[in-house]
Amino acid sequence: MKRIIATENAPAAIGPYSQAVEVNGTLYISGQVPLVPETMKVIEGGIGEQTAQVMKNIEAILTAAGYTFADVVKSTCLLSDMANFKAMNEVYGKYYKQNAPARAAFAVKELPLGVLVEIETIAIK
Repeated sequence: MKRIIATENAPAAIGPYSQAVEVNGTLYISGQVPLVPETMKVIEGGIGEQTAQVMKNIEAILTAAGYTFADVVKSTCLLSDMANFKAMNEVYGKYYKQNAPARAAFAVKELPLGVLVEIETIAIK
């Protein structure tokens, strides 16, 4: 059975999608961009600040669904520029000190709202 996850502690969906969907013990978190939930504005700063906000948003959704970063098995990181990979990776790595999930990282032509990073996440119980 499909369960829709929604929390006020992460940015509201800005299109026809859910923050996350859980099916049979697997949580699929939609790509998160660095929006501050309270203002729905992109956080000020560079790739470090944006990645930190994305990870906070992911954590809020994980928590709302009853998961933690330890349950994450796969992440996909989309970057506006691969030159930002190292700085993104430094912040991202703080959340996965042990047993890091599988991951892919891509540079794309552009991201919603002109942000520098977007990360989607899959977690399993």
